[in-house]
Amino acid sequence: MPHTPRSVVIGDALIDEIHDSGGVRELVGGAALNVAVGLRRLGIQSTLIAMVGDDEAGDHIREYLADHDVTLVESTAPNGSSRAIVRRDASGEPTYVFNDAAQRRSIRYGDAARQAIGGADLVAISCFPFDRADEVDALAEALVGARVAIDPNPRTGMLSDRAEFVRGFERVAADAAIVKVGADDATILYDGDLDALRARLRDAGAHAVLATAGRDGAVLETDAGTFTAPVSELPGPIVDTVGAGDATLAAVAAGLVGARPATSEDWQGLLVRAMDVAAATCRAEGGLLRTPESLQDGERGVHGS
Repeated sequence: MPHTPRSVVIGDALIDEIHDSGGVRELVGGAALNVAVGLRRLGIQSTLIAMVGDDEAGDHIREYLADHDVTLVESTAPNGSSRAIVRRDASGEPTYVFNDAAQRRSIRYGDAARQAIGGADLVAISCFPFDRADEVDALAEALVGARVAIDPNPRTGMLSDRAEFVRGFERVAADAAIVKVGADDATILYDGDLDALRARLRDAGAHAVLATAGRDGAVLETDAGTFTAPVSELPGPIVDTVGAGDATLAAVAAGLVGARPATSEDWQGLLVRAMDVAAATCRAEGGLLRTPESLQDGERGVHGS
């Protein structure tokens, strides 16, 4: 039988409680959850390893993942499901306040988690508590032999020790197939120099580094060369930038599942596709990944949904 490409995503799953001029509403979210669902919508079998509570919010998260055909491997959540209160400033940028469950998130790796990781072509990690040494130790042990894509995705409302977060993140990123970092990551964790961060991660052993800079587009540095792409121009207004980074990571990860780009054309195509997917995702509210094809043809053309 032909091999079925499989991915695993490790990180957060939560409820976004959005407050704006339209009132208050709730959406299922979390960076890792968005990546896992995005991978499935791009046609890749996907498993999410995350902490989910035994509560109503947790039921919504489970239902959402089931609707998108994403397998969930749960870690016990003694403080209930994670929640983020989201408000937008005058420019439309979101700010987040996280509940205790999110701030104390913890992931454990039982038999189901280890089996999923062992059978995955790629393991993506996003919004992980890298500032907790015990969590990083458990993650590193579970990842032995895995091919990894990583996005540090630090959130100031959940960051307790910046120096420890950097140590944990760089430990896991040192041999990653690809590391995605953004301008916000450089500002929160380092000195704000995104180019210097890209060089630092490459020097540390990351096989490829994708640096995204919002309106300034992205730079992808690999052994095959350094590639650039602007923000993709698509029809329609930008509605919501939430989830753009998660969509970028999902698109890159989908291109690496079962594949090892080698030529300049391969890497440039992967970068352009990721920018296209990110731009499409910004044309709708929430973190659910969209593709240019799905915008043109309703939701048809988005695989796995």
